[in-house]
Amino acid sequence: MAARILDGRALAAELREAAAGRSARLRARGVVPRLEAVVVGADPASLAYVRSLQTAGEKAGVEVRIARLPDDCDEARVRTVLHVLGEDPLVHGVILQQPLPAHLELRRIAEAMPPAKDVDATNPLNLGRLAFRAGTELVAATPSAVMLLLERSERSALRGVRACVVGRSSVVGLPVALLLLARDATVTLVHRRTIDLPSYTRDAEVLIAAAGTPGLIRGEMVTPGATVIDVGTNYVDGKLCGDVAYDEVAAVAGEITPVPGGVGPVTTLALMMNVLTSAEQIASASLRREGAV
Repeated sequence: MAARILDGRALAAELREAAAGRSARLRARGVVPRLEAVVVGADPASLAYVRSLQTAGEKAGVEVRIARLPDDCDEARVRTVLHVLGEDPLVHGVILQQPLPAHLELRRIAEAMPPAKDVDATNPLNLGRLAFRAGTELVAATPSAVMLLLERSERSALRGVRACVVGRSSVVGLPVALLLLARDATVTLVHRRTIDLPSYTRDAEVLIAAAGTPGLIRGEMVTPGATVIDVGTNYVDGKLCGDVAYDEVAAVAGEITPVPGGVGPVTTLALMMNVLTSAEQIASASLRREGAV
């Protein structure tokens, strides 16, 4: 029996409707939710992505603006722009589009991202809060999308479930593992250099593929009936594909996300939801300050 498809586009449509409702309520209070995307240079893929965010934002009720910086700007200027946006009361979310030019080091810039407006969790402070279960509401968009899809899956009750995350990046793999742990799953975190990788993936009831390697997960590496979430976004011969050999794995798994049409559409809406959360928090804080005067 073929695996049930976890449809990211359908879920994104639900989230878009919910986001538009939240935005409407904020606008009724005079708050226009706004996301600033900081882009260094003129990388075509980066510009195309932020333009797609503008389109998604229009449908979700979030204003998306692009702050463009020249390719040769230094770290100090990027940090200054992030600081200015952090202080701007009309801005509710800030992202720093990647990849950055080669002369810029993200690790030396990320800490300048305003934590309360860090809607894609670039600042190490937000990842640290996640690790310590300190209640950060701004979880990176892609890990959030993974969890939203799992909530709609047959494995939504994660307590005690054996989960395997393939990929250890601080952007996806590590946050997903922490989120799964917070839901009481039994989590194994592996990667491309793990010895005997199939022995770990075959034991998983929930398998998250986020290694950035096309076709890494084959049919024989998946236990029958498992829920498989494919986070991979790879281009092979001009075609978008995931980290999962889809046809092979779909014949074995119980549930699977396609690429495209799985995690990607949900990620964009998760980002917009973070902007709305930030806007709501900032608006509430403003009302509390006014009430205290």
